[in-house]
Amino acid sequence: MEVLQKPEIILTHESDLDGLVSGCLLKRLAEHQFGGSIPLAAYHLPPWQNRQMVEYAAWVSDLSMEPRLDRPGWMVVDHHPSPHQPKHARYHFDVKECAASLAYQLVQQHGLGNEQLDTLVHLTKVTDLFIESDPDFERACDHAELVKTYHFHPLMKLIDGQLERLLNHPLLEVIRIKRQVEDPMGLEWARAHTRELAPGVLYVDLSIGNHNLIMNKLLKDPAMEDVVLLSISRRSPHQFGVSARSRNGKAREVATQLNGGGHPNAAGATLPNSVKFVAAGIDYVQQRLQPATLPQAASDGLGDLEAALGDL
Repeated sequence: MEVLQKPEIILTHESDLDGLVSGCLLKRLAEHQFGGSIPLAAYHLPPWQNRQMVEYAAWVSDLSMEPRLDRPGWMVVDHHPSPHQPKHARYHFDVKECAASLAYQLVQQHGLGNEQLDTLVHLTKVTDLFIESDPDFERACDHAELVKTYHFHPLMKLIDGQLERLLNHPLLEVIRIKRQVEDPMGLEWARAHTRELAPGVLYVDLSIGNHNLIMNKLLKDPAMEDVVLLSISRRSPHQFGVSARSRNGKAREVATQLNGGGHPNAAGATLPNSVKFVAAGIDYVQQRLQPATLPQAASDGLGDLEAALGDL
């Protein structure tokens, strides 16, 4: 069993199910091991990039390994590729897992697992890694959409920090109805509103519905087999971001050209603060993608966060 150091705080990603579940699991583990109440703080990417790491010891989940986190007393639990190889921090990393499943491995080592958490972590992995072949894929996507719709902090209040209460939560019925009504309309709109930004790269105007599922359905069209689909959305009051999806492994290449990163078929990037509206974002992306030859250089890994949460 791994000997852990008591953290002053648990830090996690705010935007998705993986960040919520992994952060809560680490909080539960820390409080079981060391007693007392240990704070959990969640961050969107822009504020996270500007945060000062002043703690002597902290645990971080679903946020990429960076040099500023590579400190004695710190532990990073994550699945996003990063060029930085830590020398001081504990690092639990596996690109084939999600942050929640990696955190749950630690929880289980200390005898804190249960059947409900088994299910919730499985659903988190299915949606975060977009495992369409899993029979629970639709259910998993509904749980992910629950976090995107009602957001991290309100949900934490509703469940009082008890992850098990997310399973079969009454609000999931709202998500199911929204999916059944909104997704067909959103897919029809998206199909009719695409434009080429560069050879093999299409911008998709998304409206209502589950954006991840809509992008995925678009990519199943044989005509889309060898393209990268991009969408642009507001991620904070003063920040826009790009999400890239593909089936040919080129989404990360496109995101890299936009100073982002991610997984081969699911990636993202944050746009400069000078981009104040979507049309300006489209112009910026189109300029950055010229010439159309895509680079193979690795990113700094920060854009991976956009991909894992799917902030479309």
